[in-house]
Amino acid sequence: MPKMKTHRGAAKRFRTTASGRLRRRHAYHSHLLGPKSPDRKRRLTSDAFVSEREMPRIRRMLPYSQYL
Repeated sequence: MPKMKTHRGAAKRFRTTASGRLRRRHAYHSHLLGPKSPDRKRRLTSDAFVSEREMPRIRRMLPYSQYL
């Protein structure tokens, strides 16, 4: 059986936590930051977690993640 390939785009965007959840970054924090309020920009700096509904799809893209 051949090895499964990791989706490299997903590997760069998601990290697993020790409990097995997937961390991701918030969108809308890379450019056009002038009109956004400081509170909004500060909220966007923190990590978010992948929703339970999206987990199976992302786990398939990351077959060799350590905690999956």
